[in-house]
Amino acid sequence: MTQNPPSGILCIHKPQQFTSFDVVRKLRGITHTKKIGHAGTLDPMATGVLPVFFGNATKACDILPNQDKCYRVSFRFGLTTDTQDIWGQELSHSDLPVTLEQLQKALVQFRGEILQLPPMYSAVSVNGQRLYELARKGIEVERQPRPITVHELTLLRYDEEARQGEALIRCSKGTYIRTICHDLGQALQAGAVMTALCRTEAAGFSLSDCVTLEEAEQLMAEHGLWDRLLPVERLFGGLPACRLNEVQTRMFLNGVRLDLNRLADKSLSGRCRVYGWDGEFLGLADCCPETGELRLKKFFLERG
Repeated sequence: MTQNPPSGILCIHKPQQFTSFDVVRKLRGITHTKKIGHAGTLDPMATGVLPVFFGNATKACDILPNQDKCYRVSFRFGLTTDTQDIWGQELSHSDLPVTLEQLQKALVQFRGEILQLPPMYSAVSVNGQRLYELARKGIEVERQPRPITVHELTLLRYDEEARQGEALIRCSKGTYIRTICHDLGQALQAGAVMTALCRTEAAGFSLSDCVTLEEAEQLMAEHGLWDRLLPVERLFGGLPACRLNEVQTRMFLNGVRLDLNRLADKSLSGRCRVYGWDGEFLGLADCCPETGELRLKKFFLERG
């Protein structure tokens, strides 16, 4: 039984009808280890990139620098449901046609910085209760719109006769894709639901980085799963790198704050990746110009 797996990230191509925790539970059974976490919860109906963290990599779950996501979403006009997707209970039906030109014009208002009203079927908390828990009881409460950013919204295809299409959406954390579909339908007075969703990018990882749960199980049986773990430092590739000498490395590992003026790179600012004298990734630190110190944020080095 594996008690202490290597630290790293395994990107899973989440299957439909699995919750994100279902994936974690399945991997705990496959790997016989408990220290596993995930980033970027996906709805059960969604598929795609789910980064799963093992060992010390779990420390990164709450400090991911890249929280943007990318999705391929399919939608259909002429219907609304309580969950804003095709699996929900039908609320209204419309035969109103939607032309490609009308759709292209309507999409403009959903790009950039916008306000979005969280759906009732969501994990957002209101007065200490999850909205989906209230929704399952038939209770609807007032919600406040939240700012989100849609960096890219590209129509990939659209069939006017079927009133069905597919789009690529690159957006900030906290964006509900099915709500974009719903709101698009409202804007065109035809109603709309999401019919399929695949997350193609999350935390800087893409589908090409992923394995399926079946592949993960096979790899574990062949003693090759840990070879597929991606290094945790890849999450922080956009941050500047700070390289320490041997004395500084020893001090940093002992939790000592370092003098910024004594670092080899004196232009560092903000958060940075820290590497020891031998090139090993140690963790993250913050450059604090007000005190002139390099302060440890989080260790990722395997110790002991």
